[in-house]
Amino acid sequence: MATNDLTPRSGRVLTTVVREYIQTGEPVASVVVARRGALGVSSATIRSVLARLEEQGFVRQPHTSAGRVPTDRGYRFYVDLLLESRRPADRSAVADQIRQVANEESSIERLLAQVSHVLSQDSRHLGFALAPVTDAQRLSKIEFVSVGGSRVLVLAVSESGHVTQKVVDTADVLSPEELRRAAECINRDFSGRAIEEVRAEILARLQAARGLCDRLQAHALQMAERALDTRAREQTLYVDGTASLLADASQQHAELSIRALRALVEMIEEKQRLVRLLSEYLEGPGLAVIIGAEHALPDLKPFSLIAASYLDGGRSGSVGIIGPTRMRYSRAIGAVESAARAVAEALGRN
Repeated sequence: MATNDLTPRSGRVLTTVVREYIQTGEPVASVVVARRGALGVSSATIRSVLARLEEQGFVRQPHTSAGRVPTDRGYRFYVDLLLESRRPADRSAVADQIRQVANEESSIERLLAQVSHVLSQDSRHLGFALAPVTDAQRLSKIEFVSVGGSRVLVLAVSESGHVTQKVVDTADVLSPEELRRAAECINRDFSGRAIEEVRAEILARLQAARGLCDRLQAHALQMAERALDTRAREQTLYVDGTASLLADASQQHAELSIRALRALVEMIEEKQRLVRLLSEYLEGPGLAVIIGAEHALPDLKPFSLIAASYLDGGRSGSVGIIGPTRMRYSRAIGAVESAARAVAEALGRN
């Protein structure tokens, strides 16, 4: 519902209820609204306004003798007000921490892992950072390193510096010299080409030359294909702060049930479910705030999700926070937007 669908007085009353409930976790009584809202009207008038807000679905009353708490619709009204009036901050503690990490880390993987940690620490909720999709990246080089017996660590490095590691079993024991020559074979033919294109051609060569390749060439193609198969299909998600959600669930007035928390943790462990969901929420650049019942997945309805996209050249990723619907939205939105800008700045310098 748009913010202008309520009268100014009703809007101020609802805003006061949301702020007080976020602050205290206790149902908000009319006398508290009168004292905190600076409305200049009696408690009886405020009770009448609260009754209308309840009829309209913006607040609810947990018990007949209790005050009101916001519904997801009430939170949406409050968040829309925040979004209409917010001003982008040039500096923030979150952005400063990310800039400091970027100065110390050259790897996008380590940077994004720290971004999820910074967001979790700042919000006391779950922080995440989603790396850009890798399909459009170009291969810089591949390295093969023996890790014992027939097991080989394959390092695939893109031209942007993104590194993917995968251990494969070659069935044969290859010497360091053979692994070096195998890597040279791949790099000579494929360096500088799009990773998805490289994988497709390797597959074609393996199919066409079955039994015709020499032993070393066959191993080189097979190891590269298996590493790039992982690289082409996965969008890496970094998550931090599950312990913060456990703390939320253990609080006396917690709205999160252990069941809801378990469902979210399972989604985090699967990761690609959450990746697909984020892709749906952020189809283009900008900010997304999804509150409670607005989630398509039932498992996420106890939570709010705030995410912002960032650009790395022509590719996009996202950063964000997941927490209970009773969340300090103003702080969380500011932190997520600052983090997205700081990540984009850091990647733009690399």
